[in-house]
Amino acid sequence: MSRRFKLAVLGCGRVSNRYREVLSQELADRVDVVGACDRLRDRAEGFVAVTGGEAVDDLEALVALRPDLVCILTESGNHARDALALLERGCHVLIEKPVALRLDDAERIRDTATAAGLTAAVVKQNRYNPAMRFVRQKVESGSFGRLIAAEVRVHWCRYQDYYEDGWHGTWRMDGGVLAQQAIHHLDALQWLGGPIARVCAVGKALVNRLEAEDTAAAVVEFESGAVGTIVATTAARDRDFEASVQLVGEKARVKVGGSALNRLEDWFCVEQDPLETDVELRHSQEVPSSYGLGHGPLMRDVLDAIEAGDPPPVDVDSAMMSLRLMHALYASMETGGWVDLRRVPISDRLGRTG
Repeated sequence: MSRRFKLAVLGCGRVSNRYREVLSQELADRVDVVGACDRLRDRAEGFVAVTGGEAVDDLEALVALRPDLVCILTESGNHARDALALLERGCHVLIEKPVALRLDDAERIRDTATAAGLTAAVVKQNRYNPAMRFVRQKVESGSFGRLIAAEVRVHWCRYQDYYEDGWHGTWRMDGGVLAQQAIHHLDALQWLGGPIARVCAVGKALVNRLEAEDTAAAVVEFESGAVGTIVATTAARDRDFEASVQLVGEKARVKVGGSALNRLEDWFCVEQDPLETDVELRHSQEVPSSYGLGHGPLMRDVLDAIEAGDPPPVDVDSAMMSLRLMHALYASMETGGWVDLRRVPISDRLGRTG
């Protein structure tokens, strides 16, 4: 019988609604929620009203509940601070995206967890979508042949009130559309298309008022020689229209779309298996929101990995793939030219506290 875990949540903002569902329903057989923490205590109280556990308003009180694993759902700019504090107090951590805003902070999380013999896992829930896993399997089997081109589109809607909470859209705590919304698709672009060598990007706040960008576009070159584009915006009106990743290879093409990379919208392969029918239907998944349905399966794998003493399904190094790309895109905006990822580019603005 699988071990039951004592689990706690740090941060009860927007994304915590998804965790409340997962913990009270999908993972009720594996976890006992011992507490939730938020500086606004009423938000923590609302969380534990559904999941059980104790509501607290500071990290030390949360640690005193002796959780095995803490889900870090705080502001992006506080992920590193909170992860390091919990690891130093002996807790395994599961960190919402991004793992951190600074590359050196992500490395500190990784190294601290390794030294303490603890798990630092990162949430990349879209990797668990059936459509994404289908494409990944086709890439690994060689069905695409050589990759020729790839494309990311994120045409979403965020109104000004979204940026009025004191941290969204700021350089110190968040970044813009690339760091907050399109980071899922930056991860998918490389998880499916392979590592990117260099980028050239532009970003602007065209409709919303924020320090960072609400709209960005970039040209990318993969290490394989393939080329690609990224276009992302939160200035679309009046709803989220599209969030997709497309690949074109010598022998196949694919588009994964839907609100959470949950639909296989187009699949063609020159060497199509005649027994492979209704592919788009069988590998698509209806989802209730842009969070998708991957959190539960990912978290179950994290628990299994901790129990077995194995690496988590998404570790810090894997999560840093999209963080490096994000920094390169911002560095390109700052310099106005091409930026080479192999030289570990660092944005001068993202995550700076000074």
